[in-house]
Amino acid sequence: MALVYRIGLPLLIAALIAVPFVPQLIYPIFLMKVMCFVLFACAFNLLLGHAGIVSFGHAAFFGSSAYITGYALRDLGLTTEVAILAGVLFSATLGALFGALAIRRQGIYLAMITLALAQLVYFSFLQAPFTGAEDGMQPIPRGKLFGLIDLNDDTNLYFLVLVCTGGGLWLINRIVHSPFGQILRAIREHEPRTRSLGYAVERYKVTAFALSAGLSGLAGSLKCVVFRLASLTDVHWHMSGDVILMTVLGGMNSVFGPAIGAIIISALRHYFDALGAWVTIMVGLVFIFCVLVFRRGVLGELSHYLAVRHPAKEQKNA
Repeated sequence: MALVYRIGLPLLIAALIAVPFVPQLIYPIFLMKVMCFVLFACAFNLLLGHAGIVSFGHAAFFGSSAYITGYALRDLGLTTEVAILAGVLFSATLGALFGALAIRRQGIYLAMITLALAQLVYFSFLQAPFTGAEDGMQPIPRGKLFGLIDLNDDTNLYFLVLVCTGGGLWLINRIVHSPFGQILRAIREHEPRTRSLGYAVERYKVTAFALSAGLSGLAGSLKCVVFRLASLTDVHWHMSGDVILMTVLGGMNSVFGPAIGAIIISALRHYFDALGAWVTIMVGLVFIFCVLVFRRGVLGELSHYLAVRHPAKEQKNA
């Protein structure tokens, strides 16, 4: 699998850089949307896959950051980078608050607490005077990056989203492979033993919540800038369900497995949009098929296949 990363990653980066110059192959706006969801899914997986914490409220971080970024751009007139930073800081703070309240329970009770808190956030934005209620916050100006780079140009915006997504994924990878990430996995596997070794388990959980929420907020802020819109869809519990689906589908026991799930779900919703409500059925059928056939997720099954088929080569590459 390491060989796949070494060969595939440079090719993927080269292809992504070339996309704006060949828009006939793929629509850049759609690709920016996919990158936002890739970052969102991988950020969510910090909790689900690596800390073993099930959250049904991640839409609160994704959507609230979009609203804060939109408010900073449209109503306060701040520059784009400051508006995005404001959204990320807000979502990270909200994540720390969610974590401090939710980790008092475990399992399904923790998940229900996150869902209840997310619904409070949803209704708060529904009633807030600046959000536009059901109509959403629009139109949101894209502004200029550092006051110099015009983001109304789709090419400039594309590279901003690409850099932010790449930076976010790099940070997630560093977190997962750091001592902090190892402690998160220890908590996932055997929390009492981790606690007995002297680690402040609650502090690590809250930190994981804050990091996951902040990175999810970055994805929400980028989506807000791309579509010039922040709506209740971004903060609705359906969005939390979608990110869980992306993570499980791609493979939650890997760093970048959820990215594959995000690509699959986004592509299905985009290319089968003409089917209307039947899109949901299509997504459900794909999910059922993958659960039955790819029990470890798409990337997990691919890794397992390569390890079984070429064990010596995999050990050498690792």
